[in-house]
Amino acid sequence: MDRRAAVNTSAARYLHGGVVIVPAEVAAWLLANGDLNRLRVATRGADPRRDAVLMALAMAAHQHMTVTSGDGCRSAMEPEAAAPLEWMSTTQAADQLGVTDRAVRLACQLGRLAARQVGGRWQVSRAVLDEYQRGKGGT
Repeated sequence: MDRRAAVNTSAARYLHGGVVIVPAEVAAWLLANGDLNRLRVATRGADPRRDAVLMALAMAAHQHMTVTSGDGCRSAMEPEAAAPLEWMSTTQAADQLGVTDRAVRLACQLGRLAARQVGGRWQVSRAVLDEYQRGKGGT
């Protein structure tokens, strides 16, 4: 089998009808190397489906980069130079943005701010918050 046929066969594993399945480690690579957050912020609001997909990619990437294997080693797909992600509460995010805690929670619930829920509480990545703030014309 030539290289092109092998790539097509491999790619077909991730194509299901009109849906492409993107592994979290690939989403992490896109986040680190493809400026995924900039693209997500720049196109926010143009198309709800695209917003949701780009948000899902960013969330999968952040989850992947915070997960460690059983032996405590970071994932092999995480960029070597990437700083460890730090998560903050909605109160901390609100202080940084100069808005209320409720406004941050609402942004998380509506998918306007990529976040994760842990124990029923929203956590926001500092990197995602910085991108969000830059996209909103913040400091």
